[in-house]
Parts: sequence; structure tokens; C-alpha cells
Amino acid sequence: MIERRLLPVMRQALTRQAAVVLVGPRQAGKTTLARIIAREQGARYLDLESEVDRGRLDDPQQYLAEHADKLVVLDEIQRVPRLFETLRDLIDEGRRNGKRTGRFLLLGSASLDLLRQSSESLAGRVRHLELRPFDVLEVAADDASLAKLWLRGGFPESFLAIDDAESFGWRQDFIRSYLERAAPQLGPRIPAETLRRFWTMLAHTQGGLLNASRIGSSLGVKGQTVSRYADLLVDLLLVRRLQPYHVNVGKRLVKAPKLSTSATPVLCRPCSASPIGKHSSGTPLPARAGRAWSSRH
Repeated sequence: MIERRLLPVMRQALTRQAAVVLVGPRQAGKTTLARIIAREQGARYLDLESEVDRGRLDDPQQYLAEHADKLVVLDEIQRVPRLFETLRDLIDEGRRNGKRTGRFLLLGSASLDLLRQSSESLAGRVRHLELRPFDVLEVAADDASLAKLWLRGGFPESFLAIDDAESFGWRQDFIRSYLERAAPQLGPRIPAETLRRFWTMLAHTQGGLLNASRIGSSLGVKGQTVSRYADLLVDLLLVRRLQPYHVNVGKRLVKAPKLSTSATPVLCRPCSASPIGKHSSGTPLPARAGRAWSSRH
């Protein structure tokens, strides 16, 4: 098993705060880390995408109070947003009774609603952590591992696939599920084909400035609409937005940011890269690979 650099940080955070919120894109390894913590601490684990586990929380106050003596892990907590107020009350009650740390580990795959709700309801009671796919410090022990990371990306299922073809297939399914299922759950309905084309354009400008007007003209939408598409992918934790640096803070807010995808699956697949790292036409990946590498590692 590949040791994640965030694991000791999570352990330490649980000794200092009543609740820890772990966010990251789907399939980045959040559940694996949470289950490791749960085994170590004898925690109660609930997957809120499961109807059975959601049913256990029909009366969350009573259920969670019955497990107040142990860590409770709540996976995909954005599915039950009403829990945040209950958690706040339980954390405050625990503090009055001397139980100040290690109460809840909360996992989520979308940053926008989760961070807003946790920040509003659990202010001063929570530590926020973000898990990204494998990075070069975790897996690149030699040149072969480095090349594998670049070709397959850092998502565990893709990186650890038995061969490149299986990895490539997993990335195809991964992108399709995000476009057709995850994105509509988070925001307004955007046609999957439009979002796929936008994703492809981002891949071709990996690590470069976001020119919303130019992309908008290609998609047949306004630049403001392109900015909303970018916001959606940032909220899904699939794209990073790097704001420009200027001494004048006002310029930082109005100048175009740079965008980079979180991992190779959202770069190489939209660019029609084959399992051997070339375009379908047979030509090598272009010079943007250098920008992509530097933006990710």
C-alpha cells in the first residue's frame, strides 16, 4: 500500500479538534484513509450514500449521542447537509463534558456546499484538510514510477491498474461519470457534451491563462458562462485556479487566473491520448506536457 502523506496530518488533527473535514475529488482515496483511521481508533463508520446508513440517522441526535464515546466517520456528508447543526450541538455538549477532540471525521467530494456549511455551522470546531491524488513524493521512487505517474495520473485506481489499457479505460469511465452524474448534482444542469468540450479546451491550455471570451466563442456561450463552468470544476476539486500575483491586491481580483487540472486523467484523456501517451494520430503529446507537469508537481 502506498503511504499517503496526509495520513499523519489527519491523526494529529483529530487530537486537536473535535471535527476534521476531509475533502477531495471522488476516487482520490479519502475512504481508504478514513477506514484506516477508523480501524486504528475503533470508530463507527457510516457511508451516507447508503440508504441503510442514512436510515440510521433518521434521529441523528440520538444515534450520534449513543456513540459519543468514539470517533464517528461520516462519508459523503454533503448528502445529508442537515447534520451540520446537529454536529455543532453535540460538539458543544461534548466540550462541556470534557470531550473536546476526536469526535467526528467528515468526508466529502464537493468543496462548495461542504466547506460553506461546515464553516458556518462548525466555526472554531473543525479542521479542513484536502486530499489530492498520488503525487510525485508519494510514488516516484525511480524513473519507472515517475513515468507511470505521468502516464496514468495519480488517482489510485488508474495508477495501480494491472496495465496501461485498464488504466486508460478507467479514466474514460471516470470522466464520463463526472460529466453525467457528479456535475449535475452540484449545480445547474449543463449538457454533458458542452462540459466535455469545455474540459477538452482546458486540457489544451493546461497551466495557461483562462481566456473565457475565446473559449466562450468556441462553445457558443458568453464569457461569464465559461467562468461558471470553471467554477463548477473547481468546486468538484478537479481543477485548480491559480490567481495572478500582483502587489496591487485589486489587480489580483480582476486579472485572468491560470487553470490546471488535478491529475493526468483529466488532461490526457480529453486530448485523445492513447494508453502509450500519444495522440490518436500517433504524434507525441505536445509541449503543454511541461506546463502540466509543473502545475501538478
